[in-house]
Amino acid sequence: MNTSPSVLVTGVTGATGSATARALAARGIAYRGFTRRDGAPLPGDGTVVRGDFDDRDAVARALEGVGAAYLVTPSTERAQDQQLAFLEAAREAGVAHIVLLSQFAAAEDSPVRFLRYHAVVEAALRASGMASTALRPNLFMQGLLVYRDLIRAQGIVPAPIGDARVSAVHVDDIGTVAAHALVSETGLGVLDLTGPAALTHAEMASALARAAERDIRFVDVPAPAFARSLEGLLPAWQVEGLLEDYAHYAAGEAERVSPDVERVTGRAARPFAAFAAEAAPLLR
Repeated sequence: MNTSPSVLVTGVTGATGSATARALAARGIAYRGFTRRDGAPLPGDGTVVRGDFDDRDAVARALEGVGAAYLVTPSTERAQDQQLAFLEAAREAGVAHIVLLSQFAAAEDSPVRFLRYHAVVEAALRASGMASTALRPNLFMQGLLVYRDLIRAQGIVPAPIGDARVSAVHVDDIGTVAAHALVSETGLGVLDLTGPAALTHAEMASALARAAERDIRFVDVPAPAFARSLEGLLPAWQVEGLLEDYAHYAAGEAERVSPDVERVTGRAARPFAAFAAEAAPLLR
């Protein structure tokens, strides 16, 4: 077992950070987990480093002696600035390799704000002199759990997407690829992370219905109604960004299936049916 915690996982209690921590633990790799939660339980040989991205001293402490770091920040309006500051701190600390959580189809000229900011951070990482791996996952399968209460109460999955297909990815596949990258001697470049198939939301709802053994159906809703359904669940700026995401999906720009999960890990990407089985107890 590697007992030297020279790997840092930021956002270690979040969706992809915790998936990365689990994947590192499965490989017997020690790591530090950067989180605001003091005493957060971590899998395997994980050590909590408490701090906030806006605390430069805490970030510097977390980076001491680190060779590779997984970078993801909370979803806020300040994510781009926080990530750029982290990259600079990592460069100053002598970090050799950054594994960055980006987004499928990131581009600086995109009409989608999230895709623009991810592209800006990717460019800064490439220019930093550190080895770089940019993970570009498509829609998270687990993202559908934002509708959990609606599914329970009404049996519906609403979204302004029509019959467009999306090659959604399981969060655990993101973590597995991230763990592979963190122990790689070189950066892996840009990796597009998708599931093994592109599905419509109607097909996803049907898979959830089969797994949960109850009626669940997709409802194609206009964007304004979709925004209203998320009131109180997400802040206004995030709802606006999500509407941009869904316009991108509805245009058919997120249906491509990438082989990168299997190419990096040697194992096929998890199918949506696997996620549906895991989510079923939450939807009954």
